[in-house]
Amino acid sequence: MIANGAYRASVGLAVLVGLFTVASAQQSPPAKQAKPANSESKAAPAPKKGNPPAAKSAAAPPAAAGGGQPALLGQFGDWGAYAANNSGKQICYALAKPTSQATQPPNRPRDPAYIFVSTRPSENVRNEISIVIGYPFKPGSEANVDIGSAKYAMYTQADGAWIKNAAEEARMVDTMRRGSDLVVTGESGKGTKSTDRYNLRGLSQALDRVAQECK
Repeated sequence: MIANGAYRASVGLAVLVGLFTVASAQQSPPAKQAKPANSESKAAPAPKKGNPPAAKSAAAPPAAAGGGQPALLGQFGDWGAYAANNSGKQICYALAKPTSQATQPPNRPRDPAYIFVSTRPSENVRNEISIVIGYPFKPGSEANVDIGSAKYAMYTQADGAWIKNAAEEARMVDTMRRGSDLVVTGESGKGTKSTDRYNLRGLSQALDRVAQECK
């Protein structure tokens, strides 16, 4: 999934992140705070991907860049299923945030992290896994995903990660459907190592609802 696949994946993730940027802009802006010197967040003052969702929700519904507020198709455990319209193109996705996060050294500030499983019919893309880690990855590094005993290597670009071997993506989605949790490990450009854990409860139902909406 390097070459054209990498470009397609990065563009797809940029669209998803853009949905959160617009949603964040529609909210009341929080009081500005100076970032600590050891922050792992991006240095550029661009709009952030959004505030962390409420504790009992996978995420607040993002607003589509090309239209209005997308529809929450359903909440299934920690996973929300959404449909959005971006410049006339339908996008459906299942989304969750980590249930726990840790860094080494500890307590390094980061932007919000999310995992998306997206379907974009106009691009013939179905169940594409994208991870937003919340900091710029170490250039040239890989992220790793553990689902029980199964392990998957993820190539990285900026703060995003995608499965390195595209042929394994369908198997990874199936493993996620059957698994109980998913652990993402990565390393920032500053050498901070992170471990994020996602609860997979409800993912299977969320993906079924996404497939129903984006046929």
